[in-house]
Amino acid sequence: MSQFSFFTFDSMLLVRDAQGRYLPASVDEILNVARQVIDQKYQRGALFTAPELVKDYLRTKLVGFEHEVFAALFLDSQHRLLEYVELFRGTIDQASVYPREVVKEALRVNAAAVIFSHNHPSGNPEPSQADKVLTQRLKEALALVEVRALDHIIVGGEDTVSFAEQGLL
Repeated sequence: MSQFSFFTFDSMLLVRDAQGRYLPASVDEILNVARQVIDQKYQRGALFTAPELVKDYLRTKLVGFEHEVFAALFLDSQHRLLEYVELFRGTIDQASVYPREVVKEALRVNAAAVIFSHNHPSGNPEPSQADKVLTQRLKEALALVEVRALDHIIVGGEDTVSFAEQGLL
């Protein structure tokens, strides 16, 4: 599907196929369009200072995956978006995350701060002990290169849990 080759008719989202016909969109196509819209709305330089704005953005980016995706919002010193990066992809209940690679990416984009996020395909956004340990390791690794870890948000279906709001970061 090419970017924004859709329209709504009778409250139904339609997408254009390779032959130019409009057909009802699948759930995956709808989620893909939502991700394209959010990317268009929040481009480099978008300000991410309100927790609800960050949660809404990440919910849109990570909802609907049947596997875990670990991502990061890399921000400048004013908490403006430098880049959203999906760093690691896992299975239905885990993703291997390597702090070295997160630090490399933060340095590549010259980030001053980062917000981590990942989804729980089960729909339960509660952090596991492994999530807590990983977040602490990432925070410590990034502190060595003076990049602040602002939050880690877990997306489970339509619900989110913020480590910062829970006092876990």
